[in-house]
Amino acid sequence: MLRKTLLALAVASALVACGKSDKAPEAGKASASATADAKGKGDDKKLATLQVASEDLVTVESNALSSGPVITGSIQPERKADLRAEVGAVVMQVLKENGEAVKKGDLLVRLDDTALRDNLASAQEAVRASTQSLDQAERVLARQKTLKASGMVSSQVLEDAEVRRNNAQSDLSAAKARLVAANQQLTRTLVRAPFDGIVSERKVSAGDTAQIGKELVKVVDPASMRFEGRVSADSVGVVKAGQGVVFAINGYPGQNFLGKVKRVDPAANPVTRQVEVLVDFADKNLPRVAGLFAEGRIEAETTSALMVPESALVKQGDTTYVWKIKDKALAKAPLQMGARDARSGNWQVQTGLSKGDIVMRTPASSFRDGQKVDLQMNKAVASASVPADAVKGN
Repeated sequence: MLRKTLLALAVASALVACGKSDKAPEAGKASASATADAKGKGDDKKLATLQVASEDLVTVESNALSSGPVITGSIQPERKADLRAEVGAVVMQVLKENGEAVKKGDLLVRLDDTALRDNLASAQEAVRASTQSLDQAERVLARQKTLKASGMVSSQVLEDAEVRRNNAQSDLSAAKARLVAANQQLTRTLVRAPFDGIVSERKVSAGDTAQIGKELVKVVDPASMRFEGRVSADSVGVVKAGQGVVFAINGYPGQNFLGKVKRVDPAANPVTRQVEVLVDFADKNLPRVAGLFAEGRIEAETTSALMVPESALVKQGDTTYVWKIKDKALAKAPLQMGARDARSGNWQVQTGLSKGDIVMRTPASSFRDGQKVDLQMNKAVASASVPADAVKGN
């Protein structure tokens, strides 16, 4: 009896195990089905209709594209003065510091004038003595002429009086010249600004000994800044005075400056084989610091090309594309790009778009090919701001 009971229990256990084994595949199938349903719902959510406003779109247009040789160099003032000592003396006072604005005639450096004042006093005394000597010689000559007319003196005596008068005149002229020189030397102990500008470099301090020719201060005129650039000798043939230049300056990120070619140097540098080109700023937007590096392009040639803003471009590896609105849906449009316009920052499109195409201004990573687009017109924006093709679909 016990043996039969154990056998029955074993059979029941085997049947229960078989039942669980049969249900496992069904559970797996149900789980896979649920995952597929969830993925399908997720795809439907990603491909939901995209709501866009007119401000989110850009119309591809044909604009002017400038091209020309690259120019590199630095920003330098046209008016600059390197003031040096014209007399040897000790520096008594420096009245301006680096970066200070000065007016024409402002005193910048004062040198010791003690010895020069002594020279001036000596020259003044020499002029006074020479003047007295000339006056005396003039009186003697007049007296000798009177006596000669009366026959009381000989012609030789009169001639001697005239020689002494002439010598006194020469001595007075020489003394006056020495007085002028002494005055000039004294004036040179006061170093003044030659024009309105800014002190760019102070090279002496009070107590320094300034020999003749020693650098004292530098003054620049910030309103006379220009671009002193260089171009390759291979490209100089297309550069002419009056051409526009667009360039960027180190220290002013994201800002383009406009200029015009003023002069092209007639000789190339014998070492670098580059030609210097002077560029004047075309507007009042001038940098205030000299010596900054600048780089740009001379607008030697202008052509018409399709242009798109850089924000509309999507780069994926070596491929560049935009999201175009076609038949009220997004369409990926691969492009072949050209040059970048330094003035506007837009890029030339060689192939992939046509004039009048509508593209997304700032595409998102969630965009999908074929995704529907619903254009939401802003009542405050005129309907003419977006072409009718953008609403109907190209």
